[in-house]
Amino acid sequence: MRGAGGSEGGVGQFFIGLIMMIAGGYMLLNAIMVTNHFSLGYSLYRVGGFSLTSGMVMVPFIFGVGMVFYNSRNFLGWILAIGSLVMLVFGVISSINFQLRHMTAFDLIVILVLLVGGIGLFLRSLSAK
Repeated sequence: MRGAGGSEGGVGQFFIGLIMMIAGGYMLLNAIMVTNHFSLGYSLYRVGGFSLTSGMVMVPFIFGVGMVFYNSRNFLGWILAIGSLVMLVFGVISSINFQLRHMTAFDLIVILVLLVGGIGLFLRSLSAK
């Protein structure tokens, strides 16, 4: 009988590795704290000595949406609306901060052993012996 993934590896190793990966990944993602500092006065981009804020990006967006609603075939309106929206999305993404919560060395070692050990068991069960 063939094992996991059609290889001769054990089905037990496959499931134990999968469970360890899921547990370690969950514990790692649970230990990450996500914060942001985005607001309409937040500086998104700097052009020379001039700072372009997210509130300023809304002005071309409003004009672009107005132009699109007036004439949906207006190319400039679509460029303004979509370009401003893309700039806002990138601004929000760039304002996100990721930090690890305070944990003991034991907690970190358990997380890494579960995650990396699970990946090792999982991959070993898929390989031919």
